[in-house]
Formats: sequence, structure tokens, C-alpha cells
Amino acid sequence: MFNIIESRKGIHNTRVLDLFAGTGNLGFEAISRGASHVTSVDSSPESARLIKAGTKWFGIESQVTFVQSDVDEFLEKYSPGSFDIIFADPPYDWPGIPGLPDRILNTSWLVEDGWLVIEHDARHSFVKDPRCVFAKPYGRTIVSIFPNDGGE
Repeated sequence: MFNIIESRKGIHNTRVLDLFAGTGNLGFEAISRGASHVTSVDSSPESARLIKAGTKWFGIESQVTFVQSDVDEFLEKYSPGSFDIIFADPPYDWPGIPGLPDRILNTSWLVEDGWLVIEHDARHSFVKDPRCVFAKPYGRTIVSIFPNDGGE
């Protein structure tokens, strides 16, 4: 997934939003590939502990902000940011998966030419969505990419 992002968009100096951050691995990988800042969002106290420990371990405390929040509440409560890349790796049974592209692309969460990257399983398919420019299975997981064309 990161190789595709790097070859088609680039990660260097990007601002990343990692929704459903879990252990923080996507955010840590983004930082290791040159992202300038990652905002990680997850409702789990265990995720908070793991991500904070990881930022200390890797010496990147100033590059990662953790927000302990339900993703639905976060998207409603916080002001949209100007993120270059938004990763969303929700639980496969999360009911909001089908509406996530609209929720992100119809707001100002992404900069123009930013990317929404959703990891999901085969129960959800975005291949018929004209905004989805890439969808590829990796084992049980499918990665779907939606560029923000700025409303064009």
C-alpha cells in the first residue's frame, strides 16, 4: 500500500490522519517514509497507550498527535483539517464503511489532491464508485483509494 502511495502521490512532508489507528502502525510507517505529522484517532485506551509508547520508542513524539475518540464523534466534533492523506482501517463490521468516502470527500478533511485510503474486506466494494481510482485485495483486506479532486 505504501509503495503505491509513494509511487503515485508521495508521502514526504504530508499531514496524515489515521482513523481507527489501533496500534498506530500506519501512522508510524507514514512518519518513517517522510510524513511531517500524523494525527491518530482511536477510541481505545489501549491504543492510546500503545501509540504514546511507540512515539517515545521511535523518538517522534512531536510528530504524532493522538486523539482518543470514537471516529464518528471525531468527524462530527472536530473541525476538518487539511490532511494530505487519510487512512481509515475500520473494523470490518463497522456500519459506516459504505458512507465513509462521502463523509470525507464531501467535506474539507482532505486538501485538494489529497487521498483517502480505506482498508476493508470483500463485503464492501467501491469499484463502481467513480471516485475510487484503485482497489486491490491483499489477502483478506482490500485497499481502496479515493483522490480528492477538489469537487471537480
